[in-house]
Amino acid sequence: MVQATNLGFPRIGAQRETKKIVESFWAGKVNEQALDEAAVKLRAENWKLQKAQGLAQIPSGDFSFYDHVLDHSVMFNVIPQRFRHLPDGHERNFAIGRGIQKPATETQEKVDIEAQEMKKWFDTNYHYIVPEFETNQTFHLGPKIKTLEEFNEAKALGIHTRPVVLGPLSFLLLGKAAKNSVGLELITLLPKLLPVYEELFSKLAQAGADWIQVDEPILALDLADAVIGHFQETYTRLTAAAPQLKFLIATYFGRIGSNVSFVKNSGVAGLHIDLVRASEQLEHVIANINQTQVLSLGLVDGRNIWKTNLANALKIAQTAVASLGSDRVFVAPSCSLLHTPVTLKFEKRLASKHPELFDWLAFSEEKCKEVHTLVHALNHGAESVRAELADNARSIDARRTSSHTTNSAVRQRLEAIVPDQLRRRSGFSERQAKQHQAHPLPEFPTTTIGSFPQTKEIRLARARFTKGEIDEAAYNEFIKKEIAYCVSEQEKLNIDVLVHGEAERNDMVAYFGERLEGYIFSENGWIASYGSRCVRPPIIFGDVHRVKPMTIAESVYAQSLTSKPMKGMLTGPVTCLQWSFVRDDIPRSVVCNQLALAIRDEVVDLEKAGIIHIQVDEPAIREGLPLRSVDFNFYLQWAVDAFLLSTTGVQDTTVIHTHMCYSDFQDIFQAIIRMDADVLTIENSKSDMRILGAFSTHGYTAEIGPGVFDIHSPRVPSTAEMKERADAMLKYIPRRNLWINPDCGLKTRGWKEVRESLTNMVAVAEALRAIKEA
Repeated sequence: MVQATNLGFPRIGAQRETKKIVESFWAGKVNEQALDEAAVKLRAENWKLQKAQGLAQIPSGDFSFYDHVLDHSVMFNVIPQRFRHLPDGHERNFAIGRGIQKPATETQEKVDIEAQEMKKWFDTNYHYIVPEFETNQTFHLGPKIKTLEEFNEAKALGIHTRPVVLGPLSFLLLGKAAKNSVGLELITLLPKLLPVYEELFSKLAQAGADWIQVDEPILALDLADAVIGHFQETYTRLTAAAPQLKFLIATYFGRIGSNVSFVKNSGVAGLHIDLVRASEQLEHVIANINQTQVLSLGLVDGRNIWKTNLANALKIAQTAVASLGSDRVFVAPSCSLLHTPVTLKFEKRLASKHPELFDWLAFSEEKCKEVHTLVHALNHGAESVRAELADNARSIDARRTSSHTTNSAVRQRLEAIVPDQLRRRSGFSERQAKQHQAHPLPEFPTTTIGSFPQTKEIRLARARFTKGEIDEAAYNEFIKKEIAYCVSEQEKLNIDVLVHGEAERNDMVAYFGERLEGYIFSENGWIASYGSRCVRPPIIFGDVHRVKPMTIAESVYAQSLTSKPMKGMLTGPVTCLQWSFVRDDIPRSVVCNQLALAIRDEVVDLEKAGIIHIQVDEPAIREGLPLRSVDFNFYLQWAVDAFLLSTTGVQDTTVIHTHMCYSDFQDIFQAIIRMDADVLTIENSKSDMRILGAFSTHGYTAEIGPGVFDIHSPRVPSTAEMKERADAMLKYIPRRNLWINPDCGLKTRGWKEVRESLTNMVAVAEALRAIKEA
């Protein structure tokens, strides 16, 4: 019989219960016991919900308060030296992810520790905490073994789960060498790591586990033959050491390709593949597994919110069953459902206002039901779920034929794009000279990335306006006061290029989506981004276009309050695409160009309104890079073209800024150069300066602002710490091109720490100016 399975479930809760309890713990309002009790309750709800949807294999160990990779590091004792003196427990774990800063007291010395690095999880908008490994690294299981505890927790509820573990090769190769271990080849730690995996698997087997899911997402990457050799050796060893367990190797986000070569003789019982991202790989994979191995088919999209075309998915599954037999096939989502919202049950407004569009959607709970429907059809015939298949077919056809998805004017404008619309009038050096003459700034100009604290008062005012408790005039007056306050604070801090603070913006993508045609919005469609932070991606269902200006009034008002230059703040087309749930019925490149034309209109209108610095943020451009190098060029061509289309309609004297964060830029340097921005701000504070050498090596000549402090941590870095970073930057960046700024927006921080951090940041710029160039 085919089995219905799942790889992971959202851990935030349908009403963001995890976020709320974690932030209450950070605020000192609840203790560790309350934190743990809330987690137990939520895990039980998740397991019971999946069981109710008919899943035969339900994952455990997929819950996290902060990040599953961080949890894995802690479970295996991969804790950097700087955190080891902290007491074992939640506070230390959160400190690893967030950093920690406490003033000295009579009984305790000052605590000031930087967080570990954070990076994007493959090509998603989820962030993971990068493991730090040392040359003398030791691995061992602590007294609390999270994976084991949660398996036993589910077992006590009468639910037999499939434990989920991050595989040893992905764990090592997604990490980095600690600062005191530069040059460490991470793969050399494998012999010391594997005995601890063996111990963990032994304990799980003793507890009664039968199947275990071992995630090896790096199998979707380009891997050297030597790495594949390590896969062969590793899983031959692990499966022999735990013969009671059936190992399911899980890959996702792309095709496994030639990396499948190790599977046949590895001893593993099964392999999961992503057939949403790479449906073409099925035949190749079937040909490269042995005659007993199970194939788990990722047929339901774990990263988007549209209903599955069950008829198409069923055909693919039937092909697999015909080749392998029903006992060797699982059906599952393409990846963990971490990347989709929990349930449609709370989308009352969307269901009532947009019933046709609502009918096209499926969140995590509904996706589990889709998996069960497919399995029921495979095991008992399509007739056994005739009503479900017919209802699905009706929804799929209604979406395909809907007049709401197409706008002829938008399509005609796209067809009329010409090459001159993708070029600035002059090259950078000529533009730079004109800009410095037209509106000079001091050396080492200071600025911020855009957003300032989204205070409780701001969130309350927005909620009251949304509920109709205050009218638009009252809300706009409140926002104007917040803008005035933000501008005043920046002037007191003596920042050179100001921002209006974005008090009116709920989210850097959703705000624009609300002002563009072609978007709809959920009420509770939250997904995890990093730590306790959740985002609610807007949904692109139709052709996107701008109806009227989106940011002009706020920017013009802010500029009227100061003689200093005010940056206009926009989100770029690639980021709007990446951080939305995107329609899947036309190419992503077409949607991106639609967004680019809308943003181009806004850029031109900002310039006409007297805004001479315009920032078009593209933090997600590297995130969108395909996982396989053979696919890079096609993506980078259309992604950079979309950015250029959005930014090149201005005069030479207008300064175009862009921002990128948490990226490995080595693979996209030529694309960054081709973006032709006048000022690039990047995340650098957690990257140990390693990316700056690449900017120098690749001959980047435009102005650049590497972040001098990490905004994702509540700690306030000292002037000396920031100055040390800036001095290191000057080894790679000419002083005439160096900007001083944070590494990202400040919306998640409080005003007190923001003032203190920016005061120190401005002091760094002033100190650098006082040192005359040799």
